[in-house]
Amino acid sequence: MQKKHCAFCDQIVPITADGEYDQYIDCSCSPGGSYSLLRDSYESILALSFQQKRDMLHLISGYIREKTDCGEKVILAFSDLEDIVDAPGIPVTAEDKGDRLLHYLHRHCDVPGEPVVIHPLSRSYNLTYSPNLQELVYIIDRLQNEDLLIREGMNFTLTPLGWEEAVATAGGRTLQKCTVLLPDNEKLQAEWQDKLWSKIEQFGYSPRLLASKNEAANSLESVADSKLVVADLTGQSAEVYLAAGYALGLNIPVIWTVRSDEADKLRIHLQEIRPLVWDTAEELMVLLQQKLLK
Repeated sequence: MQKKHCAFCDQIVPITADGEYDQYIDCSCSPGGSYSLLRDSYESILALSFQQKRDMLHLISGYIREKTDCGEKVILAFSDLEDIVDAPGIPVTAEDKGDRLLHYLHRHCDVPGEPVVIHPLSRSYNLTYSPNLQELVYIIDRLQNEDLLIREGMNFTLTPLGWEEAVATAGGRTLQKCTVLLPDNEKLQAEWQDKLWSKIEQFGYSPRLLASKNEAANSLESVADSKLVVADLTGQSAEVYLAAGYALGLNIPVIWTVRSDEADKLRIHLQEIRPLVWDTAEELMVLLQQKLLK
């Protein structure tokens, strides 16, 4: 498998070609995951001045890590970078950066006091969108002094106060993990993320996408700690069937969906799973709302 330097964290990692894009796998920007970069953008990023790289690249790395950790698919081109850096959601102050670390710990534990391992710490300063390890350590020390977290080596634990702060700064409520299973169809995935993600979040769930065959090895583990699974059978993906069936075996609720033009092609009878049959994302948004309200 071909390997290449990630343009944002500079780690040498495996890449796979996907049309005009290269997928960077398991770099510090997305540990255990991946992101895609338009192939022609790579040289444009390398051609940036030293100051531009110093000002931008760590922020892009932080953006990729936060988005992919939340289960979102990240597809980038050079033209996207400036908009990301200037976006209002990018943390600037030490307080905002500290909140990002609290949010990360909150996503990876179920209760205050449950340890979360961050390893290697030396390559994890993008968790706080920081330019270097020194700033991350400063933020950790500040959060410890404020009794928001406890650090023991590579183990990080939210205190009850830190848990409350994470919930409050994330919008005042704890979102439960929801895995969305989709086929390898970028247009379909983009449609779901653009139109349906916010609706799922409104009902108290934090959606994360599992769609790539490259993620199949990790999909069952991700499904196992979910409180809800949404499985779309459009395209009859074997991975979707497998992961959704695994969820049912663990008594995790599964909402089945399928695009109307493929409903009659399903390998199983409609009455057995009663999927939400949809034509447009807007229609499916209404159907999901009705289902989640029950």
